[in-house]
Amino acid sequence: MYTPKETFKEILISAGLRGSERSSSSKEEQQSTKQKGKILHPPIETFWQLPPTKDQHKKSTKSRTVKIMSLPFKKGVRKSKSLQTILVGSHDPKDEQIVDSFRQLLFLEGQLLEKNSDYHTLLRFLRMRDYDLTKAKNMYLNYLKWREEFNVDELSKELNFEEFNEVKKCYPHGFHGVDRYGRPIYIERIGRVNLDRLFEVTTIERFVKYHVTEQERTLNWRYPACSLAAKKHIASTVSILDVKDVGISNFSKPARSLFLEIQKIDSHYYPETLHRLFIINAGSGFKALWKAIKTFLDQRTLAKIQVLGSNYTKTLLEVIDPSNLPTFLGGDCTCSDYGGCLFSDKGPWNDPSVTTILQAMLEAEEENDDDEAKSSATKDSFGAVTPDNVSIKDVYDATPSRDDIFGQPFLQKILTLQTVVNDTKSKIQALEAALKDTKSV
Repeated sequence: MYTPKETFKEILISAGLRGSERSSSSKEEQQSTKQKGKILHPPIETFWQLPPTKDQHKKSTKSRTVKIMSLPFKKGVRKSKSLQTILVGSHDPKDEQIVDSFRQLLFLEGQLLEKNSDYHTLLRFLRMRDYDLTKAKNMYLNYLKWREEFNVDELSKELNFEEFNEVKKCYPHGFHGVDRYGRPIYIERIGRVNLDRLFEVTTIERFVKYHVTEQERTLNWRYPACSLAAKKHIASTVSILDVKDVGISNFSKPARSLFLEIQKIDSHYYPETLHRLFIINAGSGFKALWKAIKTFLDQRTLAKIQVLGSNYTKTLLEVIDPSNLPTFLGGDCTCSDYGGCLFSDKGPWNDPSVTTILQAMLEAEEENDDDEAKSSATKDSFGAVTPDNVSIKDVYDATPSRDDIFGQPFLQKILTLQTVVNDTKSKIQALEAALKDTKSV
């Protein structure tokens, strides 16, 4: 039987092998970085392709919508065969191996993983740290600490961002449609931001909280909805940043504070969620500013950014269908019924044929009692996806079944060991209290 130290060595050895295997990335990705030793991994959805369907040749949005609307489901939608097909994906076996090693390391650190510990979340932190287990562990533990201190789980319920419409007017931004792969598109028109007016209607603190709620909504609602619509796992975003007329003068102290805080949150707590970023209308003023901004960004993020001038339309249309691109970016969409594209929040996450399924999943989860909720949270981490335990989380984390090592017997051992550890801690605390009383006497 291995001791914890022996297990830790074994984990590190497997991680070292994993890191060497990862070094064989594509030539295109290797050429896009100037920093030696920094590995740029392929798109995070690479190993999340679903089995081919009969109507795979039908690629239009209309055909996808009809297919989703025809899904038969009752309350809970947990026995829909079509839904199961959407949820069943294939992972890279090497990724699974390193994620399992990561789980073991976190457990040795005293972390009994429940929330925010699904396969995909752990994989994102591993990728961000080039599959270095120790670095990924430190980053992940800081993430858990931040979530608790920032009260992220309750923020969406508690934050009443009543200045939303006013903020949109002086800071044009929002999600709009999907790219040709099915990823959500996020757009910001930085050149039209009125910072003076922005800080009149809100504060940096409130805007940052609003930003976090949007990140959570993207992870827990937009990505699952896009996955259902595209019939494959979606886990990253395509962003467009319009910097027309932006220069050094726009980067005032309040603007820097807001930028740095949001950049810190996105890179430290929501890693590997950006697929590509197109910076358009970059003039001479912005290029001077860009030299300063680049110093705040890591090499992996920089490799995903493409800076374009005024001739950007052709590049965007290669990635995005005109129907999902606003007219002010060279597309066909106006969203006239919603006050403009950046006010519409257009996308599968607002398509009734998709949201009905997701909402039914949420209702099914709420019907489970407390014991089932606790066991399912752990089962999602170690067990298989079956017709009876499908939840909204499964759309985002289509984790395949594990072998017996990480099955129910192993789970029971973990729970038993955790109970023993808790009892031991209680006894130690009691002894410390008694010792303190003895010293006082």
